[in-house]
Amino acid sequence: MKSAEHVKYLLSNEQDIDWGVVINTVGYQRIGINTPYPSKKHPTRYIFSTEKGRILNEYQLIYIADGKGEFVSSSKKKVSIEAGSFILLFPGEWHNYKPSKATGWYEFWIGFEGLDITNKVNSGFFKKSNPVLNVGINDDIIHLYQLAVKVAKYQGAGFQQMLSGIVNLLLGYVYAENKQLVFKDLKVLNQINKAKILMGEQYNEKINIEDIAINVGLSYSWFRKLFKQYTGFSPANYIQEIRIQKSKELLTNSSMTSQEIAFEVGFETPYYFCITFKKKTGVSPIKYREVTQGRFLQTEGSVS
Repeated sequence: MKSAEHVKYLLSNEQDIDWGVVINTVGYQRIGINTPYPSKKHPTRYIFSTEKGRILNEYQLIYIADGKGEFVSSSKKKVSIEAGSFILLFPGEWHNYKPSKATGWYEFWIGFEGLDITNKVNSGFFKKSNPVLNVGINDDIIHLYQLAVKVAKYQGAGFQQMLSGIVNLLLGYVYAENKQLVFKDLKVLNQINKAKILMGEQYNEKINIEDIAINVGLSYSWFRKLFKQYTGFSPANYIQEIRIQKSKELLTNSSMTSQEIAFEVGFETPYYFCITFKKKTGVSPIKYREVTQGRFLQTEGSVS
């Protein structure tokens, strides 16, 4: 593989913009020991001085695959960068970074903008105060960047959409690893997973959330808070989601009545089951069965 490759000034049209994410640049370069940074091969459009830093008008997601360095921004005090670190640069945010002269580094980057990433930031998934995350050396991440460079070089039909998918997958790595690291630090990951197993085994019974909290060794209030942070559901809503998913399976693959299914998956009354199911899916259990078992299609396609 080359020591440096960069694809810049990628074209985009109105359809690409409507897709939600537009990619402007993608590339990689290896910075050797005691090598000036940015190098002469650094893209002119993105050139900056490590004495003054810079401000971009787009997002950039940088991955350091090898070496060490440092990073600082308006919202983040100076921090060390290790191999396996992501750096997320925000538009309009002053920042500065550079590799250590003793190690150099191997950097990959992809620059992008659009409504999709703006919505993710506005929803709190990514924050200027937490732009650096070490996820470790990961060959899958490196392969994604290499794939992005290949797609950008040839710019075939739908290349912007393909690059958008790669960006979202990379952002998924960042977000998921960030959540995992938080719970590894709190040493409660095993307790939450144990609770999920218990709920999965007891979903059709009358579950007492406080008993599950005690079973996994956490106080009730702390358990509810941690469980919601980790799964995105409160414990009660998580159990309800399991019941709805199980009821979908039975509606599709069995001849059980809605009333039988309601009790089978743990709802106290068929009425509450029907109300909850429609709220979650937008259709009644009976209508869901008609569609998933093909009865609706047969009726629509029949000749009277």
